[in-house]
Amino acid sequence: MTDDDGFREFVHARLGRLSRIAYLLTGDHHSAEDLLQNALVKIASRWSKVSAGGAPDAYLRKVLYHEHVSAWRRSRHLRAEWPTAEPPEGGSGRDMAAETVRRVLLEQALAKLTRKQRAVIVLRFVEDLSEADAAAALGVSVGTIKSQTSYALKKLREQAPELHVLVREPKEAWA
Repeated sequence: MTDDDGFREFVHARLGRLSRIAYLLTGDHHSAEDLLQNALVKIASRWSKVSAGGAPDAYLRKVLYHEHVSAWRRSRHLRAEWPTAEPPEGGSGRDMAAETVRRVLLEQALAKLTRKQRAVIVLRFVEDLSEADAAAALGVSVGTIKSQTSYALKKLREQAPELHVLVREPKEAWA
């Protein structure tokens, strides 16, 4: 692969958003880095076909979510995941304490879901994809997206009622 084919620019332009998505999926910085790296390695080896297909973002998203679910299937018996929270770096006059509380609430809530439910919630409500786009990203039917969203939201309402704080907050504050 050469620098001229646009892969580096593609990744560089999206790295921040992709890192946040991977972190929301895994709940752990190291796991998020591994997940994103594995997805990028897979797409890099097919970059000429992916870029020629005209939808590299959709392809990368699909690889990222599939890799996340596959990694869970491979390691679900090895260890439990524990959410961690680190306050964001720097400060630009924002309420860092409130942002940290929102982040911790979101991490704890997502940790209560299965990986598939977590992926659906992140796709639908963080990435703001339609049901059809989320189904395409995960390679499942729209009905599966609807049912998993329903189950996930019900579970969150029961096990994480503190999330009502996030309902009134803009989603930009989540990331």
